[in-house]
Amino acid sequence: MSIYWNDRTKSLSPYIPGEQPRDRQFIKLNTNENPYPPSPKVIEAIQKAAGDPLRLYPDPACTVLREAVAARYGVKPEQVFAGNGSDEVLAFAFAAFFASGRAAAPILFPDITYSFYPIYADLWDIPYRVIPLGADFSINPAEYKIPSGGVVFPNPNAPTGIPLSLADILLLAEYLEKQKRIFILDEAYIAFGAHYATKFPAQTAVPHIEKYPNLLTVHTLSKSASLAGLRVGFAIGYEELIEGLCRIRDSFNSYTLDRLALAGAAAAVSDAAYYDEINRRVIATRERVIESLRGLGCTVLPSAANFVFVKAPGTTGAVFFAALRERGILVRHFNRERISDFLRVSIGTDEEMDAFLKTCTEILRGKG
Repeated sequence: MSIYWNDRTKSLSPYIPGEQPRDRQFIKLNTNENPYPPSPKVIEAIQKAAGDPLRLYPDPACTVLREAVAARYGVKPEQVFAGNGSDEVLAFAFAAFFASGRAAAPILFPDITYSFYPIYADLWDIPYRVIPLGADFSINPAEYKIPSGGVVFPNPNAPTGIPLSLADILLLAEYLEKQKRIFILDEAYIAFGAHYATKFPAQTAVPHIEKYPNLLTVHTLSKSASLAGLRVGFAIGYEELIEGLCRIRDSFNSYTLDRLALAGAAAAVSDAAYYDEINRRVIATRERVIESLRGLGCTVLPSAANFVFVKAPGTTGAVFFAALRERGILVRHFNRERISDFLRVSIGTDEEMDAFLKTCTEILRGKG
């Protein structure tokens, strides 16, 4: 800790990302990356953009990308904000819409959710209150219908993978709109919920932003578009919300997306057919993996994401994590209350998941 750090820097507990090995000896199932390559149209667009125009600043308004998103989702370009990954978009949203200081009403998010939320709140001095998940690790939207400074959570939730129905999302948005509070809905994994095998699918709330001017949906191309290395995210919401995000962005850095990222992202958003196909494959693999893990006696939460949350029988999460890593498989372990015995396992290719399941079988049956 440096004597030159200010009090805010000293008080922060930064987010710790999943391990990124520098070699390929591991089967990497720890950061929810898509196991399939980006659309060929993305690579072509980036190659075309990699020329003389790189000497010029990119379009600060991200016009081509915003137009592509608007066409894909049936909204207006003025209702789209683009940023350097959904993490940046979320950071800007916290700064733009949540009040800071001790006198401010606390914002609400789950006790088990995306780890960046409390970090952003601390960064911007935003009071917050965590709402415990239920015994089954689900979000109860009724518990968020209380006075607050606003609400943020993912749908499906992470790291559990459990979604809320669109009906529940909209009822909460309606309640918060009456309170004149914003609802930030993080839809990082929504593309993997269309075939969710329960009574309802996980559905995007984007078609309802006109009715709910307090509803901001946040999206990433890292998961569903196989572009974790490109760092592009976007938000869709009422024009006044987008204007607020632009004011924050332009107070930091107007050029958050470079020319290559803009070109590749616009091509990805426009190639829905390609990504619908590869993400259907991820969903099919996920359902097979869940069934196989449960056959081994594991507890697996229902998932509408591109990962599963699994608890192995007769061992701890830390021990199971170490055993998998020793055998060349990286997964994610969160050493936190309530979930320390669970592992989050990203869905890889069928071949990778076959190797994962074989290794799990060997470990749990004492053959490894």
